Amino acid sequence: MQAMQYELTLPADYDMGIIRARVTRVSPALEDWEGLGFKTYLMRERGVRDSPVNQYAPFYLWNTIEGMNRFLWGGAFQHLVDDFGRPAVHQWTGLAYAEGTAARPALAVRRRQPVPEGAELTALMADAVAEAERRAGQDGVVLAAAAVDPHRWELVHFSLWEHDAPKTEGEVFEVLHLSAPGRSLVAHGRQW
Repeated sequence: MQAMQYELTLPADYDMGIIRARVTRVSPALEDWEGLGFKTYLMRERGVRDSPVNQYAPFYLWNTIEGMNRFLWGGAFQHLVDDFGRPAVHQWTGLAYAEGTAARPALAVRRRQPVPEGAELTALMADAVAEAERRAGQDGVVLAAAAVDPHRWELVHFSLWEHDAPKTEGEVFEVLHLSAPGRSLVAHGRQW
């Protein structure tokens, strides 16, 4: 399991309707993408849910590296690059995945957490796994995941919520669409 996200921070006066229309137009291309667990088309609007920015920030969970590479290097990602420039693509190695009981995501929450220097890695990663499992058990949660970037030593906690009041800390995004061709294939629980 590999997590991936890029962020396009847009001008304060940007018409976010353009992003909504783009998602409607491009989302069918990933509805059957081999190797993709899911892609959440995420957006933040300046002044909504305490967001300081307008931002388009899709979050992916990949079942295979080949599927991710085909997306990045096979032409699909180039369309975004042509329209908005080349963003930095963040990647994290999967630690845990858990399904909740809710069905339709309305919001996503992403929390990034630095791995402190000197931290006992086994315990910290076990805590991240336990947090994903706890989060998935909360009312209104569709799914929860945890992943780590061992280059920047950063944990990311990601969850999808059915309702408008997530019970967790982090940046809140509106879910415009969920493409989930391989969601049922994402390995549940700890990823090692």
